[in-house]
Amino acid sequence: MKVAAQQEDLQLLAKTLQEQLLVEVSTAEVFEVKCVVNKGELMILTQHAADVIVDAQLIFAVIEEVLQSLAPHKEQRVQCFLRIFGEQLPYTKCFLTLKQTGGWVAGGDEGDEEAISYSSSSSLTYSASVNEAEEEEELFDPFADTPNLSASKPGFQVKLILLGVALVGIVVLGGGAYLLTRPCVMSECQEIQNAKELKTKSPQLMRRAKSEKELVAVQQQLAAASTDLNIIPSWSPRYQQSQELKASLSGRSEKINQVVKALQTASLATQRVQTPASSLEELQTRQHLWRQAIAPLESISSSSELYGLVQGKLLNYRVRLHAVNQQIFIEEKWLKKLTAAKVVAVAAEKREKSAKSLNDWQKAQSTWLVVINALNTIPRNSVGYQEAQKLLVDYKPKLVLVRDRTTKEQLAVKTYQQALSTAKQAKVYQQQNQWQAAAIYWDQALQTAKKVPQDSLYYTQAQSLVEPYSASLKQAQEKLQVVSNLQQTRTDLDKTCINGIRICTFSINNAEIIVRLTPEYDQIRQNNLTNPYSENSNTAVDVTNHLQILREALAVIGENANLSLFLYDSQGQVIYTRTLGG
Repeated sequence: MKVAAQQEDLQLLAKTLQEQLLVEVSTAEVFEVKCVVNKGELMILTQHAADVIVDAQLIFAVIEEVLQSLAPHKEQRVQCFLRIFGEQLPYTKCFLTLKQTGGWVAGGDEGDEEAISYSSSSSLTYSASVNEAEEEEELFDPFADTPNLSASKPGFQVKLILLGVALVGIVVLGGGAYLLTRPCVMSECQEIQNAKELKTKSPQLMRRAKSEKELVAVQQQLAAASTDLNIIPSWSPRYQQSQELKASLSGRSEKINQVVKALQTASLATQRVQTPASSLEELQTRQHLWRQAIAPLESISSSSELYGLVQGKLLNYRVRLHAVNQQIFIEEKWLKKLTAAKVVAVAAEKREKSAKSLNDWQKAQSTWLVVINALNTIPRNSVGYQEAQKLLVDYKPKLVLVRDRTTKEQLAVKTYQQALSTAKQAKVYQQQNQWQAAAIYWDQALQTAKKVPQDSLYYTQAQSLVEPYSASLKQAQEKLQVVSNLQQTRTDLDKTCINGIRICTFSINNAEIIVRLTPEYDQIRQNNLTNPYSENSNTAVDVTNHLQILREALAVIGENANLSLFLYDSQGQVIYTRTLGG
């Protein structure tokens, strides 16, 4: 029983020190104090988290003050250590020697009492060398199940009466009564009982949950039970158990929270799907939401209480994500087509501005057609449909203008080429001295060249044809007039040279008309001259008169033809001459 009583005394001393640290040091709530007796010497270990900044001198001073207030009945050596949670060795320590200089009342080893008057003092030595304390630290293990309390050697004994005095000292310091009346310190602990019950039944509640609402209800129970455990102070003998329960409940609550957040995210994604997406960014947002909903659920293992609920949701969410992925893939294709159409439209505008031939205008028109056709293929349910329609409103009039200009240029080219072709044929007729046909074709070529539109690319070239074609037409018309005149002259000569018999023959060139009387006509004329009074005397008169009439008729024909005229008899003798201007 002595060992057990001593162990309880050490635990009470440790709690006293920890409470005093709570009062004196602002970060003391993260400190843990352990006390043991090893080889007759009291050893005190104070531990704290790695992220806590500690004033070692202050910690040791507080420990010294508490120990001094307990007034030892004899000189006592105490070792104090500071260590970080999880580390094997302390990072600093001090040696404290408590000396009795007065008297006080305490229970002896045999249970008797003695009155001692006293005053106390101490000397404090610090050491920050871990290497020097390594051997002792290996022996010093305040977490061992059974501390070394060997009674064979004289050592430090914490008497029951001393603990009583310590408790009185704590009360004087203002904290003892408070410590003992805290929940779960000296009384029953309903919070732990509730937490245990919930720890037992929560897995079943989690398995039965079929919806987000039911999961939230379980999570709220876990959170409430975990919060209730917070009232248990660190000096309670049930504190460690409460921390374990709290960790267990918090872990389950966190798992539920992970699933609840995923379900809430999926619910948000479902709401967004109710309305058509207006942009690729909106679709990508939905994709991100489904991925956020799926990822946490995929991390739930098959052994988890939430696995059944999660698997049912996962299949649906993956199908939804796949649908969004497919929609994004399709929309990206249409948006690429939309972007490409814009790029091609820029190229079409450049070709339009730099067009210098029919071929250039045809290329510009073809380019605009590519743009319009591409935009027309974007479906109504695509996020790019509205933009495509706006672009069509802008691009279609441009296509119409280019198409009209291309048509005009095509007509201009056709007209220009037709003028050239007609002129070529006119030259052929001209070379064949078919002046009437040549004149007709030259006139057609001229009129065709004049029809080339002024605002076309071929207007200047067509205008360059007007002057030479006009000159060729004039020449052909003049030649035609000459030919026509000659033809008329021939016709007139034919009529004049035949009067029952062939009176004369003729030839025409560009300068003159030569008429020759036929031998037959000369014979008749000669006979009339030698026998003017024959029975056919009237004939002689007629012949004589006829020759005069013939000369006059020939003179008129020569004048009309604007040619000189020479009349010869059948023997080649000139019998009449008419020259131009004479």
